[in-house]
This record gives sequence, structure tokens and C-alpha cells, in this order.
Amino acid sequence: MKYKELKKAILLLADGTVFEGKSIGIEGTSFGEVCYNTGMTGYQEIFTDPSYFGQLMVTTNAHIGNYGVNDDEVESDGIKIAGLICRNFSFTHSRERSSGSLEEYFEKNQLLAITDVDTRAVVSYIRENGAMNAVISTDINNIEELKAKLAEFPSMVGLDLASTVSTKEPYFYGDENATYKISALDLGIKTNILRNLAKRDCYIQVFPNTASFKDLEAFQPDGYFLSNGPGDPEPLKNAQAVASEIIEKDLPLFGICLGHQTIALSQGVSTKKMHNGHRGINHPVKNLITGKGEITSQNHGFVVDKESLAKNENVEITHIHLNDDTVAGIRIKDKNCFSVQYHPEANPGPHDSSYLFDQFIGNLKK
Repeated sequence: MKYKELKKAILLLADGTVFEGKSIGIEGTSFGEVCYNTGMTGYQEIFTDPSYFGQLMVTTNAHIGNYGVNDDEVESDGIKIAGLICRNFSFTHSRERSSGSLEEYFEKNQLLAITDVDTRAVVSYIRENGAMNAVISTDINNIEELKAKLAEFPSMVGLDLASTVSTKEPYFYGDENATYKISALDLGIKTNILRNLAKRDCYIQVFPNTASFKDLEAFQPDGYFLSNGPGDPEPLKNAQAVASEIIEKDLPLFGICLGHQTIALSQGVSTKKMHNGHRGINHPVKNLITGKGEITSQNHGFVVDKESLAKNENVEITHIHLNDDTVAGIRIKDKNCFSVQYHPEANPGPHDSSYLFDQFIGNLKK
């Protein structure tokens, strides 16, 4: 059996902690920030989400690969995670709609993945000690060399990764005869965000992260969108300037995740690195406007600083994360602008928050 032929591999954390595992087949070494996702399904969407660029993903669900992959279930043009750490990797899969195995998908994308890892222990360790840089490798006999290279690997704090995953040239998405036109600044945009806007009668032009407000304005849009993406929001000075100008002109603006953080920064509200982040499809959020609860999909390692926000009279908290009381949504008072930290476009779900797209369309009509 192939299971018995797997080569030994390790997960080495920045503090020197080592977890043992086995490579699924691809040999090599991969560096990144280690994080974990608590979702029970949707692994292909996770692996192709640009917001995960540069991260080593630990999946808490025990079985990965059991339903294969599907060409329609991607959030970008390819795999964005730096590597995978899982408990049980399925070399066989079973699903009628599958277009291939996850093993073949990883081989095609040359993604390093390790299995047979005690992921419960890894997640417990990260929860206790915080997210940190790490390396996965099949080169298990050169740990000291791996430690030296890992020590030189850059921290996620202060790291602009949006420029790496953003489109290099503007492009269009949707029906050009749609009722509404949206200019979207791509900081690492997920395809399902574009699908959700398009099915709400929007024609979208997606711009590189370097685009100016004048570039976005030239499309003569009915509204503007700031996307999700990876890395630290603080270095994204151009995106912050674009958000500031849109808000100053009181034009309809909606931001998700990194876009949400960028909007906050544009208003003088600071952000901060979280201890271990929020990543999964089971995070509870309360809408403070309606009083209703939502189960949400989340993926972020930075968050809007609640204490900083409290000092700003122009920004109001609209949503709160019920697990740790962190900021999950804001709106700018007396302006046509709101944003959320989580993902209303979640695919395969949950869909509790999809109303936020309808709220944005409502703002376009004002």
C-alpha cells in the first residue's frame, strides 16, 4: 500500500518545537506562518483562497482529500497556501462531481503536504503559544539548517502580500449589460465574491492593488469594493488612500476582510496582529444593528483594534465576534460605507451573512 511507502517528514515551529509526520509524495521544504482552519468541508476553496498566501495550513478535520477536487470549486487561479499539515490524507476519493484526486491536484501545483501529524496537538500548541513561522520538510536529517533558515524567514507583521496575489492588469467579470457597475480593488479577491456581485445584477471591473481612485472612477461605477487578501493591512498605503477618497466623496463602498481593515486604517483606526487568528466556517457573530446572530466563515490573522476604534467618533461597530469580542464589522457614520471582517460569500457555506451583498446593492440605489 502507498500508505506504508510514505517518506518521513516534519513540522518545525519557530520556537524549535517539532511534530513528526509523513510526506504524501512530494519531497522538499516549504516555509510560512502556521495557522489552522476548523472547517469540516471546503478544503479546495481554502487551499485556493488568496488570503492564505504564504501560510502553512493545519486542517482540524481528520480527513482531507476524501471527496477529491472539482475544477469549479476554486477561489483563484491556483493553490495559494504554502503547504498542508493534516491528520489523514485520502489517496482515494469518492464523489460523483469530482474531477480528480487531491493528490494529483497537489502534484500538478507542486504543493508540499504532510500527513499522519497529530493535528490536535499542533492546534492546541498554536492556541496556547500563538501563530508563528514554521517549516515543513522531508529533509529530516538537517534540522539545524532548517532552524537557521527559519530564523531568517520574514514575520507576517509589516508584510505586504496583497501585491503578490493581486491581478497585474484590470479585467471584467459578469454581464456588461447588468444594471450596476462596480469598481473592485483587488487585494487578493476571491472568485465567489465576484460571483455574488454578478448574480445581483452587477458588472465588475477588477483593478490591481496599485490602482488609484481616478483609475477606479474612470469605469463610472455605481459603487466601489475593497477585497479580502493576505498579510498585514498596515503597509497598504495606496489602498488606504483609495478608501479615504471614496469615503470623503460619500460614494458607496463595501469592504471584506483585508478591505475592511484597510477602510478602518483610512479613518485613523489602527489594526493589530492576533494571537492565533480566526479561520473556519463556524464562527459566531452578532449583528449589533439587528440583534441577530450569524454563523460565519472567517480567515484573518489581523483585526481592527477595538480600543483605537472607541476613540474615533466617526466609526461605529456593527458586528462583534462572540468568541472573543473582537470587531467583526463597522460602518462610517454619515457616509455610504460599511465593511465586515468575515466572508459573506462563503462557499460551500455558511450563508447566514449573504444579506450583506443585498445591503450593498441597496446602498447603490440610494
